[in-house]
Amino acid sequence: MELLPRSPAEFGSARYWERFFRQRGQRPFEWYGAFPELCPVLHKYVRPRDKVLVVGCGNSELSEQMYDTGMCEDIINIDISDAVIRQMQERSGSKRPKMSYLLMDMLQMDFPDAHFQVVLDKGTLDAILTDEEEATIAKVDKMFAEISRVLQVGGRYLTVSLAQAHVLKKAVEYFSREGWVVRVHQVASSGDKQQFVLPVFVYVMTKFRKIPGSAPQILEICPEEQDKPMRVESAEQLVAAVKDRQHYALLCSQLSKTPCGEQVSLDLCNKESGQPRYTLHVVDSPSVKPSRDNHFAIFIIPQGRETEWLFGTEEGRRQLAASAGFRRLVTVALHREQHYEGMAGIQAELSGKVMELAPPGLPAWQKVPFLSVGGDIGVRTVQHRDTSPLSGEYVVEDVKGDGTFYFRRLIFLRNRNVVQSEARLLAPAPLPASASCHSGQRKRRKDKKKPSPAEPPAAIDKSYLCCEHHKAMVAGLCLLGGPDPLPAPAQYDAIMFDVDSKDLTVGMSCPPPAFVEKGFLQKVKTILKPEGVFVLNLVCRDTRLKESVLATLREVFLLLYTRRIEGEVNEILFCQPNPAGRWDPTELGARAQALEGALRQSGRPWDSSYVLADMLQAVRIL
Repeated sequence: MELLPRSPAEFGSARYWERFFRQRGQRPFEWYGAFPELCPVLHKYVRPRDKVLVVGCGNSELSEQMYDTGMCEDIINIDISDAVIRQMQERSGSKRPKMSYLLMDMLQMDFPDAHFQVVLDKGTLDAILTDEEEATIAKVDKMFAEISRVLQVGGRYLTVSLAQAHVLKKAVEYFSREGWVVRVHQVASSGDKQQFVLPVFVYVMTKFRKIPGSAPQILEICPEEQDKPMRVESAEQLVAAVKDRQHYALLCSQLSKTPCGEQVSLDLCNKESGQPRYTLHVVDSPSVKPSRDNHFAIFIIPQGRETEWLFGTEEGRRQLAASAGFRRLVTVALHREQHYEGMAGIQAELSGKVMELAPPGLPAWQKVPFLSVGGDIGVRTVQHRDTSPLSGEYVVEDVKGDGTFYFRRLIFLRNRNVVQSEARLLAPAPLPASASCHSGQRKRRKDKKKPSPAEPPAAIDKSYLCCEHHKAMVAGLCLLGGPDPLPAPAQYDAIMFDVDSKDLTVGMSCPPPAFVEKGFLQKVKTILKPEGVFVLNLVCRDTRLKESVLATLREVFLLLYTRRIEGEVNEILFCQPNPAGRWDPTELGARAQALEGALRQSGRPWDSSYVLADMLQAVRIL
């Protein structure tokens, strides 16, 4: 403990490091980044004939290992601690004659200009840039200026760092402003226990002559699992990309040590475009009894079904994990903008990454199963994509649901996990055998391409209602007066509001607040028949706001029925101007049966699974 500094500022003090190395003795001190981990990155930028300067060398074995492996021999190491320089001269002098150790301050070096091809810094910048005080920034600017002076054009300044945001931002802004190319590599982890949970990075700053009016800055990041760098537009974007990597490392470390009490979600992005490719949710089930083979599993959600309750809500995923019988289940949702090569391709792509999310105590020999519904990845076909001035980007897509049904859905991409509207598609009627055969022969002569997979049907099933609250709204039509429960065309026997709000700051997502203001509701009442019904879908999580809306409705309409939708926030309100039209539950059931009978008349489509009377059993009067 006596080796630790009294304050972070001491990391930049020569007195501190002199005391540190005297007390530590001959034991090598590797702050972070072991040579086997750094070697793949260093090999890209250090050539055997390069003249290399290592600043703030300490008693790290990095230079010795570079020398011994033949990576480079012409290495000069400098440090401000006389104790550590004498230690390293004794340790390497006779064994490595081409490598030297010098007592020197990197803020004021004795080397001539453009003397080195590579300057290497392992943790030195992190040690100096402990804060953003004016004196600290001035010292770092002097360090960078000296490194720039002794480095040749085309030379590389390599910094091994934990990439704290202020450290990375300072380095990127300084050298990109000077016209240098800046690339950040994430160092691949060895998988062994590490002193630091955070990943290690190497900044590679390549020196170019600064030319006025030259091309814009070149900033790149190269993640650990790929060699091809990704271009970013600004220092802020580069810092954000590194921060995402750091958060992911912390998350994996946390998940590997303890079960997660709350569900954890994260996006895995496409390497080329940077767009989300997979959305993962990590769900632990402590109630599942541990056994030999039930530690960990991956569940692939079929395309288009990620919005279903079982896959799209926390409670649904919790039930899915419990029923699957695994102590940790990772659900994987597939994004519509991406292409997937079947279940085997997804498994090959994800196998390495999902193992980073494995639970504590997973045996090394344990095989992790990939699960799905029906064993396939589902079908999703985007039929139309556009932008609305009011709602932003949206898509209309056909997806295969549970079983043989296809559905056409409208989804606003600002809330991509919510289906705004849905229609069920009808299977096409089979063609006569002769017509089918003739059509097929004609097509083969015209186009000899392989037949494409079966496309979803295009006809709409007009009897289908996708939401329980829609069924309840239709059932409320039985409240209409008169002998015929069906409203006459072009008359306002019924008015229905099912409008979502775009204002996410209000605790009411349906309808917008203006739709339930007293003046507006009074206008609705004036165009409604005395025996008519106003049906409102109310989705309000704010208790006080909800009470206020109900109070306003009571002022305008004398008779209110309510029907809550089980498992949802939706509440359907049936509002009538005339209290004389009040019906008891038995009468409501009879009227619902009468309405259903009228709707089932020949020529009208009807979903036989939908019973109007059942929808009104939970109705109560407010």
